[in-house]
Amino acid sequence: MSSKHHTVIFVPHERAQFRKWRVSNRQLGVVIGSVALALLGGLVSLALFLSSTTDRGELSRLAAENEQLRGLNQEFETRLTEFRERLAESEDRTRKLAIVAGLQSLGASAEGGVGGAFRQAPVEISETTLSEAEARLDLLSGRLEEVSAQLERNLGLVSATPAIRPVSGLITSRFGHRRDPITGQRAYHSGIDISAPPGKPVKAAAAGVVTKAGHYGPLGRAVYVAHGFGITTVYGHLSRINVSPGQRLERGELVGLVGNSGRATGYHLHYEVQVDGKAVDPAAYFLESGVGALF
Repeated sequence: MSSKHHTVIFVPHERAQFRKWRVSNRQLGVVIGSVALALLGGLVSLALFLSSTTDRGELSRLAAENEQLRGLNQEFETRLTEFRERLAESEDRTRKLAIVAGLQSLGASAEGGVGGAFRQAPVEISETTLSEAEARLDLLSGRLEEVSAQLERNLGLVSATPAIRPVSGLITSRFGHRRDPITGQRAYHSGIDISAPPGKPVKAAAAGVVTKAGHYGPLGRAVYVAHGFGITTVYGHLSRINVSPGQRLERGELVGLVGNSGRATGYHLHYEVQVDGKAVDPAAYFLESGVGALF
């Protein structure tokens, strides 16, 4: 049978009087339990403290990341708004350029008239918003290519249009039917005659390439210049030719000199404009005369 009591002897040092206590099993169990509970409580408190510290650090980190994400989102919203405004401005400028280029329509996506009070709406960022912006950007790119091609064609046509007089002087015979200056009979005149002093410079009416240069029957010494778009100009009765076939000319460059070679009664330039091989009235192309239009 186990003892119901225990004796605890405490000796501070070898010469000191010892002390002893007599404790029962119940008292010893209470002490041990109290110590165990105290240790357990300390461990639980330490665990809670460490967990609380970790949670506070994690919450602080998450709060900082959330604030950073809010800032990035706000910046993205601002940039998206600016992008959409610039895209709308570019679309408007493209429509205006299309009008200048002579394009009647740039597609079915043209917006109708709208109106009303202005209220700034928040930007909703979504896949649909981004896809819409990308689609508008792709469409705008295609429109700009179309407008650019048309403008380039228009510039080429302007460059190729014989818009200046090849020589200054008095128009002595106009385009169309007239009384022939040699026979006196009614005859068709395929150009105009511009009277000018002998040796006066004759200039190309538009940019083009010399296709023929030489003596051509009634025209005498003559030069043919092809300008593209089916347009050709002819300069006849020259006293001197200053170009050769294949030579590239710009508007205003020297072609030759005024003369009276070929079938002519005096010094003048026979000037002719042909469109798709058919003679047309050259006076309609003179910008400075005010009697015709450029196109």
